[in-house]
Amino acid sequence: MAERSVHEKTNSFTSAEPWLPTRPTLPKLIAAAKQCQGCDLYLPATQTVFGEGPATARIIMVGEQPGDQEDVAGKPFVGPAGRILDKALVDAGVDRSTVYVTNAVKHFKFVERGKRRIHAKPNSAEMAACRPWLRAEIEVIQPELVVCLGATAAQSIMGRDFRVTQSRGQFFPHDWARLVMATIHPSAVLRAIEAEQRHQQYAMLVEDLSQIPKKIKLGA
Repeated sequence: MAERSVHEKTNSFTSAEPWLPTRPTLPKLIAAAKQCQGCDLYLPATQTVFGEGPATARIIMVGEQPGDQEDVAGKPFVGPAGRILDKALVDAGVDRSTVYVTNAVKHFKFVERGKRRIHAKPNSAEMAACRPWLRAEIEVIQPELVVCLGATAAQSIMGRDFRVTQSRGQFFPHDWARLVMATIHPSAVLRAIEAEQRHQQYAMLVEDLSQIPKKIKLGA
């Protein structure tokens, strides 16, 4: 059966900015984001999937967008990629419970293939429309470090010319946080076909995340 796009309707909005609350707090942002219609991705998605974690987190990890399981659950990183991230953080010596996780885009973009919903990469307009939510999350939490998981998150924060393959594992100063670092998205491990490729991708992810305890003071 051919793939069918579910993003056929359109609205007149091109930014989430009108939905941002004044004097935002994390609870206010979470509540306001549920109503967001800043781009067309809200139309087929089950719900907005906002970030989750401690409001005092020193580290924010940003992925691309929620997947199928996240869209249903309403929570970020609860699917297969989230399980890879959890394991990698343990192996890297980073306490997962102290990390705030979110995505650059807050709605699940997909195409239907039969009864399955297949991930579709957000385009630049959708990334730009959702950027106010990400900026507001980071401004409210004020982390020391933002970790971009994959190219979409990295380019949303660092600009369209940023290349994860060239600069992964390196720390950069940024207006939004003291430091920003990029690494591969955990889903890259899942996409690798051969076992050796999966091992290499996972080792790269752990190698990059292992730099965090050396750079950021963790714990109480």
